[in-house]
Amino acid sequence: MKIKSALLLSTLALAGTAFAQTKAPEPDYTLSYNLGAVTDYRYRGISQTAKKPAIQGGADFAHKSGLYLGAWGSTINWIEDAPAAPATAKGPIEIDIYGGYKGTITDGLSFDVGALQYWYAGNNLKDVAGFANPDTLEVYGALSFGPVTAKYSHSLTNLFGTVNSKGSGYLDLSATFDLGNGFSVVPHIGSQRIKNFGTYMDYSVTLNKDIDGLILSAAVVSTNWKSHFGTAYTLPGSGNKDLGHAGVVLGIKKNF
Repeated sequence: MKIKSALLLSTLALAGTAFAQTKAPEPDYTLSYNLGAVTDYRYRGISQTAKKPAIQGGADFAHKSGLYLGAWGSTINWIEDAPAAPATAKGPIEIDIYGGYKGTITDGLSFDVGALQYWYAGNNLKDVAGFANPDTLEVYGALSFGPVTAKYSHSLTNLFGTVNSKGSGYLDLSATFDLGNGFSVVPHIGSQRIKNFGTYMDYSVTLNKDIDGLILSAAVVSTNWKSHFGTAYTLPGSGNKDLGHAGVVLGIKKNF
C-alpha cells in the first residue's frame, strides 16, 4: 500500500512538473489600446499644441507573423495657428494610420518596415495661400540591435503642409535602457530634412515609470531650429512662443 501510494505521488509530481513546464500556445494576434495626455505634444521637437496640453489615444493589432496595423490620434493647434490674419484654417485633430512588418534578422538584430498616413481630419489648410495639404504619407524602415534603434522616414507627399517638400526625410536614433523597478530612460536624437527648405536637429531624454500598464513620463525636449535658421519657430496664432525651444513635457498613459 505504501509502495503504491509512493508511486502514485511520484506520478502526480511528474505530471505536475510537465504541466508547469508546458507553455501556453502563442496567440495568433494581439489587440491593445492606449489612452493618455501630455502637457505639450512635441513631434520631432516642435510643439504641435502651442505648448498646451493634448489628449491622445490609439489602438494596435499585431499578428504573430510580424504584420501589424494601428491607429493613433491627438488634439493639435498648429493648423489653426499657422495662417496669419485675416486668413483662417481649421483642423484640430491629428489621426495617424500605420501598418507594417517586423521581423528578426539574427539574434539581437531586428527590422521594422511600414507606412504611416498622417491625416488631419476636416482641415482646409491647402485653401490658405502659401500652404499645401498637411495630410502626409511616409514610408519608413528601422533596424534595432539590443536597446538601440535607428529609423529613417521618407515622405511621399508634401511634408505637413510645406509647399514643394515631397521627398523630405527624417533620420532618428534612440535607445531604451531598463533601469529596473519599472523605470526606463530613452535618449533620442533626430535630423529632419525638409526638401527645398533646410535641415534641423531635435533632441530629447525621457524618463518613464511603468506601474502595471500605467506609464508616467517626464521628457526634456529641444531643437536647434533657432540657432540653425537664425529665427525662432513661431506661428501667427501662437503669439511669440518659440515652439522649438527647450521644454519639459509630462505625460500619463494607460495601456490596456
